[in-house]
Amino acid sequence: MPTATEFSKVTQEQVLDGIKQGQKAVVDAVGAWAKSIESIVPATPSIPGLPLAEGIPTPAQIVAETFAFAEKLIASQRDFALQVLAAAAPAAPVKDAAKKSA
Repeated sequence: MPTATEFSKVTQEQVLDGIKQGQKAVVDAVGAWAKSIESIVPATPSIPGLPLAEGIPTPAQIVAETFAFAEKLIASQRDFALQVLAAAAPAAPVKDAAKKSA
């Protein structure tokens, strides 16, 4: 019989697999849509002399920067949660049986 941790990991993997399948379907649909309208969408005009135009990040750069920040935020939250657990440890001793299964 699987432990609670093993069950949790299997469930998490199943959820992630489902999300990845859904994401692939969306990417495929957006790609098909973009190809189908490619010939009817006018080109974006170039505006010479637009102030600061060179400094505007691309959509890919915005996504990269946003996710880099999110990764740092998640790491910070993990560290914080572990510090809180460590600080609370004296008030919540772990029983021997739980230590052995960890």
